[in-house]
Amino acid sequence: MYSDEFPQPPTDRSPQPDGAPAETDDSADALPLVSLPELTLPRSNGTESDTNSDTSEDTNEFDFNDETPLYFADGAEDAEPEAIDSDHSDDTHAAETPLPELTLPEVDPPDSDAAEFDAEVFDSEVTDLADRVAQLRQQEQALQQEIATLQASYTTMLREQMAESQRVLTRMMKEGLNELEQRKQALQLSIEQLERRQDRIRAEMRSTFAGSSQELAIRVQGFKDYLVGSLQDLATAAEQMQLAAPPARESREPRDREGRDRDRDLRDRDRERDRNPRDSDAMPRFAESTFQEQTRQIRKLLDQYRNSPDYYGPPWQLRRTFEPVHAERVANWFFSQGGRGAVRTMGSRLQNILVVSAAISILRKLYGERVRTLVLANSPERLGEWRRGLQDCLGITRNDFGSEQGIVLFEAPEPLAQRADRLVKRGQLPLIIIDEAEDQISLSLLQFPLWLAIAGDPNATPVI
Repeated sequence: MYSDEFPQPPTDRSPQPDGAPAETDDSADALPLVSLPELTLPRSNGTESDTNSDTSEDTNEFDFNDETPLYFADGAEDAEPEAIDSDHSDDTHAAETPLPELTLPEVDPPDSDAAEFDAEVFDSEVTDLADRVAQLRQQEQALQQEIATLQASYTTMLREQMAESQRVLTRMMKEGLNELEQRKQALQLSIEQLERRQDRIRAEMRSTFAGSSQELAIRVQGFKDYLVGSLQDLATAAEQMQLAAPPARESREPRDREGRDRDRDLRDRDRERDRNPRDSDAMPRFAESTFQEQTRQIRKLLDQYRNSPDYYGPPWQLRRTFEPVHAERVANWFFSQGGRGAVRTMGSRLQNILVVSAAISILRKLYGERVRTLVLANSPERLGEWRRGLQDCLGITRNDFGSEQGIVLFEAPEPLAQRADRLVKRGQLPLIIIDEAEDQISLSLLQFPLWLAIAGDPNATPVI
């Protein structure tokens, strides 16, 4: 046998010296000691080749020159080998001789109780390790589940926040779009209203007040010429007629009836003259040469308004800056048109109101509270502009606007004509103001002594 086939001795034991008694182990698992027979090595004079051949034949021979100690199976390592011949140790060149085959005694197996105890300990350790592994796996699963739960909750929360943000943005966009849509509709309505106003004003420009007034004057003059000619023809025809002389009685009765009628008319005139002593002054005649005093007073007031305006004067006095162009239009209306005609627009309603305010202020200076101003416009918005403009230019208040005093506003010409007729019957002096937005002028308004119409300029932008 080779030396590596022997069992290795335990690390805590060492071989005993030669001649010392072997230590015995009193434990239960100790094996009985085995004593080996004494070995003697004879000297041999054989050749080196024989020795080499002998050593190569048997694999169970030992090399006693090797100083490595021998170790045997459990329990046999305490057996003490026999003494070896000292001559052998001194002769280092002696040839090796084969040894007899060694047989090891059979060794009983270890105790079964110790093996079972070791197995139980091993099993308990394995069980503990398995339990710890199971616990660690459970902890791992719990941690993985918690991580998955946190990830799911985070994902859910993120989705909810994104959904809420999207809902808020959507609501804001809808509100903004609704507001823009409402503004768009309002702008479209305003544009449509402005377009309708533009069309109406363009239609008004086709028949301006100046053209209408001139056309009316031409028609009236033509009708006058027709009447004059007809009366002349009628008088000529009456002169050429040959009538038979009526009986005396019959002729006397019509003459008496005519006389009575003439006397009645004279008495009525005298009575009316006594009742209204200022009827002769009721009809203003600014253009006649006999009223030089009124003409001088009007020019003086125009110069005062233009050169030294009084911004804090009494009510019904002009309180605004009066330019020469305004004075020219007012003077033309007084002296050229006799207080009955159209004045070309100044380009804006406020400027037109300034011209009208100057005329009202002058008439109030001349005739006092007898002057009643009647304004005609076809919409409440324009009437509101007239009211605010007259208040600002004349220094009056809302109390000066009413049905029985000051200034009266009308949207239709028929009630205005009726009111003017009643004022004339009461001995008052109505001043009719016609806005430039009026399409047509009622002929019933032209019968009154004072009326001023604002005529649009065909070459200018229409006033809205």
